[in-house]
Amino acid sequence: MKYVDLHTHSTSSDGTFTPSELAAYAARKGLAAFALTDHDTTDGLAEAEAAAAEHGIEFVPGIEFSTDYDGHDIHIVGLDIDRTQKELTELLQAFRQNRDARNEEMLELLRTVGGFAITMEDLRRSYGQDTVITRAHFGRWLFEHGCVKSISEAFDRYLGDGCPCFVEKKRTRPETAIRLILGAGGIPILAHPLLYHLSMPELESLARTLKDLGLLGIEAIYSSNMGTDESQMRRLARKLGLKISGGSDFHGKNKPLIDLGSGRGNLKIPYEILENLRK
Repeated sequence: MKYVDLHTHSTSSDGTFTPSELAAYAARKGLAAFALTDHDTTDGLAEAEAAAAEHGIEFVPGIEFSTDYDGHDIHIVGLDIDRTQKELTELLQAFRQNRDARNEEMLELLRTVGGFAITMEDLRRSYGQDTVITRAHFGRWLFEHGCVKSISEAFDRYLGDGCPCFVEKKRTRPETAIRLILGAGGIPILAHPLLYHLSMPELESLARTLKDLGLLGIEAIYSSNMGTDESQMRRLARKLGLKISGGSDFHGKNKPLIDLGSGRGNLKIPYEILENLRK
């Protein structure tokens, strides 16, 4: 049996493995294929693709969009995208500018509200000049410099949604994300549907609305699933005529309990999942 992982992150967003390291690790784990789906960026795809070819593993170019749906932060994964598609690259450049401005706002709050001597230059020196800096790096820096006792504390006290140093991210709409993915020849997937804390009727309404916009699949196989979670999502997919996807949501050290390909230990995503998505 061949297995895949269709939801992973690298240093191009908020993971701790470079795209090349991720490809090498996927090969060591014995995966037949993996997708790189960094948040709102395709910056790591070329490097990951080249490294995957060196290691003899199939690469699936992807992305994960953060979108706003009636006040909920809903994530749409795109698989098999063309990273050079013009409209996609133009919008992602605007996303990068918004992200940089948000980072500077949050750093200023950490200095003035939290009293921490932290700058973007500090973060670049610690985590690499080419790394896309995110809240995860803020939390890690605060922990490593003794400002908090854990990364969780950094988020609970300063960086989490609604905390004193939090700045709301500018998010696109789901219909825009789906249109961009389809326009880039990709497969739009509703990521980790059970993380939105919606009731089943609300989740079905969301998935139905997104399907009408062009959604093709739902991430039914996921690291945090428990009990009947997967079977519930499979039933929802069958009811709405959506395909099944799956992924670990691997972030390296930023999510240390989740491993590539195996999630929390028992995740298995057969290669036929990828084949069915491509049909």
